[in-house]
Amino acid sequence: MTDENHDTHQSQGTGGSARQAGVFHRVGAFAKRHVVLTIAVVAVIATMIFVPPDGAYLDYVEWNTLGQLFCVLAVANSLRFSGAFDHVAHWTVARFKTPRLIVLVLVLFTGVIATVATNDLTLLVMLPFTATSLIQSGWERFCAPAFLLECLSANLCGMIMPFGNPHNLYLYSYYSIGFVDFLAVMAAPFAVSMVLIVSCTFIATRNAKGASIHADATQNDLPPLDKRRLAISLVLLFLTALAVFRVIPVYVAVVVVLIVMLAIDPSVLKAVDYPLLLTFICFFVFAGNMARMPFLQEWLGSFMAADGLLTSVLLSQVISNVPTSVLLSHFTSAWPALVVGTNIGGTGSLVGSLANLITFRTFMNTRNLFPDHRDDPWLTAGAYFKPYLILNFGFLIVLFAVSRLCEI
Repeated sequence: MTDENHDTHQSQGTGGSARQAGVFHRVGAFAKRHVVLTIAVVAVIATMIFVPPDGAYLDYVEWNTLGQLFCVLAVANSLRFSGAFDHVAHWTVARFKTPRLIVLVLVLFTGVIATVATNDLTLLVMLPFTATSLIQSGWERFCAPAFLLECLSANLCGMIMPFGNPHNLYLYSYYSIGFVDFLAVMAAPFAVSMVLIVSCTFIATRNAKGASIHADATQNDLPPLDKRRLAISLVLLFLTALAVFRVIPVYVAVVVVLIVMLAIDPSVLKAVDYPLLLTFICFFVFAGNMARMPFLQEWLGSFMAADGLLTSVLLSQVISNVPTSVLLSHFTSAWPALVVGTNIGGTGSLVGSLANLITFRTFMNTRNLFPDHRDDPWLTAGAYFKPYLILNFGFLIVLFAVSRLCEI
């Protein structure tokens, strides 16, 4: 072989290795960014060993739930793109000048948005705004408690509505729960959660009395309000609610949302959290396969029959509340314990809810967004985890006790 051919083969080999390295890097980055989806894919592959793919796989997927979730995510993105969330949040900062009032209102506002836009999307909107408001005003020491309380608000305030938390959409559809029945079961945990959130917000900001925040802290990045898009989004939100409450078929809402979004702004559809939809599909397949394993049918069925609430809470701490909802729904008809258990089970461990992971990741990225604060002791993992453990496990214990008293 000539030197020229040798060099050619060597360069081709080097180029191939570089391309492979690039592929592995992109796959690794995607897996790191979408941890829950990656775990779901691995779980599905593992269950395929025991239940090889067959025609029954198609029956696993709850298409109504996916359609409803798609509509909720698309409409929530449209509302976000309209600038409505930003304008309301900025109005809050401009009107309430002290850190205590601002944190309280932002925490409650997060809970309100979560009832219509899902907890995960709400946090992606509110957390960066909260960080900007507090850090640019010199109150970075309130960032960790504000983030934690907003996460709790998104998880626990969102649970009062079927489309507040993604797994609620699934359970609401799977069991054909009536809206009044759903509210009746969730009323006590929701009410106690609100009292706890407000009380903890006042305690966390107890040293902020008399301080003030600059009203123009976030004015520079405030987008214009698109009133036309806002009006259209509100109409589509109403249509989505009709589909969730089974007034109209889900496919009607999906088709209308698709057509309208393609007509006014296709970028809204591009921004939909498709990895979340894929995650749900994986969970459906995983749960369907698990339900076909005889030893698990007897094992999980007995646990749910003995104590559905405790089983739901504990399993949520290990594999998160979304897969817990899908999995355990195959082993019980007693939906109240499963609905309450998976909602309050979103508190506690870091993996209890995807919202917990989003909040932690956003908090740790805050120092990169504000280089002057990279060495700030208030923006470290240590400053986050101590209040995290106290708040989350404290909430979980209290809400579990309340649910027990309500005989759920």
